[in-house]
Amino acid sequence: MTDTLDDTRSATTPSRRPIRIWLGIVAAMIIGTLLVGGATRLTESGLSITQWNPVSGMVPPLSAHAWDQEFEAYKQIPQYREMNAGMSLSEFKTIFWWEWTHRLLARSIGAVFFFPFLYFLMRGGLGHALKRRLWVLFALGGLQGAVGWWMVKSGLTARVSVSQYRLAIHFLLALLIFSAIVWTMRGLAPRATKALASARAVLTSKILLGLVFLQLYFGALVAGLRAGKIYNTWPDIDGGFIPPLDQLFFEQPWWRNFFDSTLTVQFTHRMIAYTLFAVALLHLVDVIRSKASPAVIRGAAWLMAALSLQLVIGIFTLLHQVPISLGLLHQATAIVVLTFTLLQAYRLHHVESPVEQGLVPALR
Repeated sequence: MTDTLDDTRSATTPSRRPIRIWLGIVAAMIIGTLLVGGATRLTESGLSITQWNPVSGMVPPLSAHAWDQEFEAYKQIPQYREMNAGMSLSEFKTIFWWEWTHRLLARSIGAVFFFPFLYFLMRGGLGHALKRRLWVLFALGGLQGAVGWWMVKSGLTARVSVSQYRLAIHFLLALLIFSAIVWTMRGLAPRATKALASARAVLTSKILLGLVFLQLYFGALVAGLRAGKIYNTWPDIDGGFIPPLDQLFFEQPWWRNFFDSTLTVQFTHRMIAYTLFAVALLHLVDVIRSKASPAVIRGAAWLMAALSLQLVIGIFTLLHQVPISLGLLHQATAIVVLTFTLLQAYRLHHVESPVEQGLVPALR
């Protein structure tokens, strides 16, 4: 996301606004798909469709016979036998519609991205860097569909749920695509006055972005392991603020605990949250004390506010054992946090030094 889009500046100004609107629609659809995906996971609906038919799968069952076929296919997997034995057809339809809607939204994103992209290509006016980036985004979207099926396959034979590893990869790839779109949209916006900030503020904005992605990854592992439904106390976890080391690292090799242990994964998720809060607070104080530009200070303040809200929502979600409403709110706020972090990182990626601002004499 760091390559320049400067060659898009040669395009006429009216040509950039439709592109930004188009990408904004795609980004909004990704958010909607992420939230429906979250509901699909929370309702244990993700394995209700046991085949991947990219084209014919867009049409849901339209007859009683078709519904019976779908239901019979679901009855063959371990999740039905071990978790939902005796489920009625009506109950099956409920989980089916969640998964079908999630897949339909994902397919729709591909169409909404591809056809306007072809139009903009034929019309001309896209710079080389922008065209290259948009083709990469389209390829990543196709890869995301394959990763989604790879994830579902992990729960069709020997498991009652999908692999938390594959779930985390699927979730993180969606967020990477979303982030690239937001970054691209910001690069296509009319140039504003360059921001002024210290090198330390630039560094902490990058650290914050890295921490947010790390936290989102561990959040997906928490979801995949259903780790939010246990250790439902705060600020202690399993009887203490920091659990005993022999409980955190009981599996061998030790690093597997960060992916397979519900206690270690939830504890790590909490610790990253505290670290994010501290770094965001440091970043806000730093830009205020160093008299950064108003845009930088506002960006840091909004990010701090979003992180604070997310921390509170996360605590309530944990204490109430992840009800669907709070779980989705927690996920939605995480996307807001990611967006604010991206915008602040972009803003500080293009800062103007004090010399460029004319505040410090240049060395001669």
